[in-house]
Amino acid sequence: MGVIVMGLNSINGLAAFQSSKVRLLDQVRYAIRAKHYSIRTEESYIDWIRRFVLFHEKRHPSDMGTFEIQTYLTHLAVDRKVAASTQNQALSALLFLYRDVLDIKLPQLELEKITRAKKPSRLPVVLTKSEVEKLFVQIHGTNKLMARLLYGSGMRLMELIRLRIFDLDFERNEIVVRNGKGGKDRVTVLPQSIVPALKDHLENVEGLYLSDRENKVSGVYLPFALERKYPNAAYEWRWQYVFPAFKLSTDPRTKLERRHHACEQTLQRAVKKASDLAGINKKVTPHTLRHSFATHLMENGYDIRTVQELLGHKDLSTTQIYTHVLNRGGRGVFSPLDI
Repeated sequence: MGVIVMGLNSINGLAAFQSSKVRLLDQVRYAIRAKHYSIRTEESYIDWIRRFVLFHEKRHPSDMGTFEIQTYLTHLAVDRKVAASTQNQALSALLFLYRDVLDIKLPQLELEKITRAKKPSRLPVVLTKSEVEKLFVQIHGTNKLMARLLYGSGMRLMELIRLRIFDLDFERNEIVVRNGKGGKDRVTVLPQSIVPALKDHLENVEGLYLSDRENKVSGVYLPFALERKYPNAAYEWRWQYVFPAFKLSTDPRTKLERRHHACEQTLQRAVKKASDLAGINKKVTPHTLRHSFATHLMENGYDIRTVQELLGHKDLSTTQIYTHVLNRGGRGVFSPLDI
């Protein structure tokens, strides 16, 4: 398998790979990696394609088509009762399989023949400023720094986790969010109040980095085949994660032992625990801090276009949902009982 992959640097190489006697899921893995999709997307797509094949009694996807896809997606909504986002993810995986792996052009999917999972219309959970402060009191150490940075910048959890040293610009008080949702870069604010604590944190991270270099630990993971183009970059300080993992781990693709970024579940658990200790009767997650960032900016008078850019929303309508949760009572009116 390794020999096959190393030689595939062209479209002709991919065609040869597809026609060779390689397991279907291995073909999917190569196609995903050739397009530089994340390891999470790879794992998700592989899982959905496996489920699709098993659902149809292990028939090869090349012997199936639009009808089988429609049947499976309907099964997910009717029998499995999955969320709309889950059904859409399964559809994306199957379309990728046929389009980019098997090179089969399917007839236009008749979406009206698919029973669609219902997409609930929910308002985002937003904390008041006093609740944010209560939450921070109950979080400690690096988790507190990460939580404050989420609230102060409006980043998504994985955008925070994947930050590199050179993404921080202390002079301009900016954070460059690279390859965010939709594969786009953007700039958001670096809170000035957090800079001293962040610099202290980076001193500790640098000590860990120097220790790894002394112990000949493999360099940090680099995206988009940069490791081949710049073989020394993985060992440079500027490429290291702002929030590295405490322990070394094995890279699932290269099998090298290296220091990856911190696990997002650690912060998720810390925020949940802090919320309970603070007595906040809301469902609080790290993403709640992003919602609170947007809402509080709009409460402070910032225009919706500015908030849209900081959040990295493609569509303004996505940002407009925060106008419904501004802290001004239902739809911004006063109850007649209070007048």
